[in-house]
Amino acid sequence: MRFLVRFFGFLFAAGSVVFLVGVAAVAGLIWHFSKDLPDYTQLQNYEPPVMTRVHAVDGSLLGEFAKERRLYLPIQAVPKLVINSFLAAEDKNFYEHGGIDYTGMARAGLSYIQNYGSNRRPQGASTITQQVAKNFLLTNEVSFTRKIKEALVAMRIEKTYSKDKILELYLNEIYLGLGAYGIAAASLVYFDKSVNELTIAEAAYLAALPKMPASLHPVRNRARAIERRNYVIDRLQENGWITQADADTARKEPLTVTNRSSGAHTFAGEYFSEEVRRDIFERYGEKKLYEGGLSVRTTLDPKIQVMARKTMVAGLVNYDEQQGYRGAISKLDISGDWGVPLADVKSLSDISPWRMAVVLESNDQSARIGFQPGRELGGAVSKQRETGIVTLDGVRWARVVSGPQKGKTSTSVAQVLQPGDVIYADPLYTKDGQRVEGQYRLRQIPEISGAMVAMDPRTGRVLAMVGGFSFDQSQFNRATQAYRQPGSTFKPIVYSSALDNGYTGSTMMVDAPIEIDQGPGGGGVWRPENFSSGKYQGQVTLRNALRLSLNTVTVRLAQEIGMPLIGEYAKRFGVYDELPNYLSYALGAGETTVMRMATAYSMIDNGGRRVKPTLIDRIQDRYGRTIFKHDQRECRGCDAPEGWKNQPEPQLVDRRDQVLDSMTAYQITELMEGVVQAGTGIALKEVGKPIAGKTGTSNEAKDLWFAGFSPDLVVALYVGYDKPRSLGRNAQAGHTAAPIARDFMKLALADKPPVPFKIPPGIRLVRVVAKTGSRAGPGETGGVILEAFKPGQAPPSNDLVAGTDVIDGTQAGISPDADRAVMRSGTGGLY
Repeated sequence: MRFLVRFFGFLFAAGSVVFLVGVAAVAGLIWHFSKDLPDYTQLQNYEPPVMTRVHAVDGSLLGEFAKERRLYLPIQAVPKLVINSFLAAEDKNFYEHGGIDYTGMARAGLSYIQNYGSNRRPQGASTITQQVAKNFLLTNEVSFTRKIKEALVAMRIEKTYSKDKILELYLNEIYLGLGAYGIAAASLVYFDKSVNELTIAEAAYLAALPKMPASLHPVRNRARAIERRNYVIDRLQENGWITQADADTARKEPLTVTNRSSGAHTFAGEYFSEEVRRDIFERYGEKKLYEGGLSVRTTLDPKIQVMARKTMVAGLVNYDEQQGYRGAISKLDISGDWGVPLADVKSLSDISPWRMAVVLESNDQSARIGFQPGRELGGAVSKQRETGIVTLDGVRWARVVSGPQKGKTSTSVAQVLQPGDVIYADPLYTKDGQRVEGQYRLRQIPEISGAMVAMDPRTGRVLAMVGGFSFDQSQFNRATQAYRQPGSTFKPIVYSSALDNGYTGSTMMVDAPIEIDQGPGGGGVWRPENFSSGKYQGQVTLRNALRLSLNTVTVRLAQEIGMPLIGEYAKRFGVYDELPNYLSYALGAGETTVMRMATAYSMIDNGGRRVKPTLIDRIQDRYGRTIFKHDQRECRGCDAPEGWKNQPEPQLVDRRDQVLDSMTAYQITELMEGVVQAGTGIALKEVGKPIAGKTGTSNEAKDLWFAGFSPDLVVALYVGYDKPRSLGRNAQAGHTAAPIARDFMKLALADKPPVPFKIPPGIRLVRVVAKTGSRAGPGETGGVILEAFKPGQAPPSNDLVAGTDVIDGTQAGISPDADRAVMRSGTGGLY
């Protein structure tokens, strides 16, 4: 008996020693691994990289910029279904354990022993808390050392943060494939939905992804992805989080994903979106742009943008087709499956409804074409094949490209299209706009390009921007980066300089041949000519000189007022930073951008106030704080904390510089109205609304411009080759650029009332003879117009009309039926 007591005593003592040694060993291990543990308290101030999102004025998404596509969602905004799906897949006991799931660890240990030596990756037993510790604070190293550190950090995290906070960090940090980080971004990338719209099957699929997103690709590994998704659905049902019926329905749901674009999400907004990206990068740097979670509200109006894109593309294509068909893009062997090689040909993605196609067969009356098939999410070419017909009506614009009839108008489809030709085609419409089902029209990418900017003249907000024919073809933004000669669109700046210094629209000038000795090194004698060479008007008013765009008058005017003065005004308007003192620059020989010209014309339109062009209205940081606001005007009385109590109306205090006298701005506006009514810009008369503007044809017609405005909208555009060359001997801005502006303005102003330009205080409208600029006599109506004068320039008071009153033609002895637009056109349209 004593022996047994001693024996058990010995065992107890030995056990105690072993226990103490074990405790000491564990404590030592904990102390050893705790020395180098990361600071888990940094999670409190964690700011994950979040994508910057850019929106148009109507709130529609324009673009997203990120290295990690992530949108941060607080746990309160995550639906219970999504939370349960991830708990079912990753850690069903999350809300019960203290950071470590010992049962799971035992299971993983047994699996490791069984698979030892098999080169298989050890099975994980990490809880969600441990994954947070690993993802945020540790590495992905596969070792017991990392697992021990992971467990230690997890326990400390559990003691410091709530379960909801830990889960929030996890759901926003995890990588879920296809470049998506966090559940909000993944929901958009895979299904183009918010997390609140996900079905059970969709939520289960996302929850299946954290462990192996590449292995569960929805296309390449579809069967395995569905199997893992269904496993999560089973766990949801097993845990009582969904019903049997819901589980059965979810398992039958196909795995359908949406390939969501990472580029511009507003049609035709690519150039605008990229310009915004550059702006943010210059303001805040790369890290803030791609990781700062900025919310950017831009000035883009999607409706106006589509109008600008549509009319600009139509103008470029119309000019290009007049030059003839240049032939197929390339040739393909169509003896086998034509879809696969056609899918490998690079096509432009942003020129819808144009589609790339290959000619399968052709004859005199038609050609059968096969359209480029799309690609599935995994990159495989779709097996679906679509065909169409190109009839003679669809190629009538194209001339014969080869053979004895080369260059002549085609009388047969086969003269233009041959089997194997790779082309572009779009749906064919009748003259009354009806779609001809199944028939298509031949298209070609224009060689010519150009740019357009539409702007709010009061604020400088860019409402639309077209930087070229296709952003996919060329990312070079011709609206902001292309420096071109504006030609005669610069003349209103010259004339404004003169009007601001004593000249009027009725000032007489000489239109006659002129020779300028440019001095040593200046290029010898310069003989500027009008566009219609050899034709001169003799004595002519400034109004008519601008209306007819007479170069010799502009040069003489520049001689009189001096190029330094013109250079000062050009700098004020932002057209040029420094203008050389050569008279040729008065004719627009310098180079500037469409954006600068639109800004300059905006200052004329708004009465002479300085505007700074902007593509951004407001920028907010990830917390919703405004860090940039374009409109800096003070609004007195806008804050009414107690509501409306008949207090005075709020007032906007505008402290912007006055770059041009408001009366001068109105005078030059009136002169440019004449250009539209009966001058080189007459194409815009068809708009039927008050519009002022000026055309511009550069030297050798390498650039064709139009810039102009209504009281509330400015448009500037140019057309030209990227490598400047002449658009033709007879090319004129009035025939090419002005019609594009006309078509745009007709669309943009279609639902706007015809509002006249505001007459500033002090202006007097006086009846004058259009041809001579002299005051019209009593009862004289033939060839009489109304001219705007400043105080001290006007004729005697019995012949003038107060500019601040509503204008009544009878006050000046003019018939009430007379068209005021004609009265200002300078043509002497009153008889």
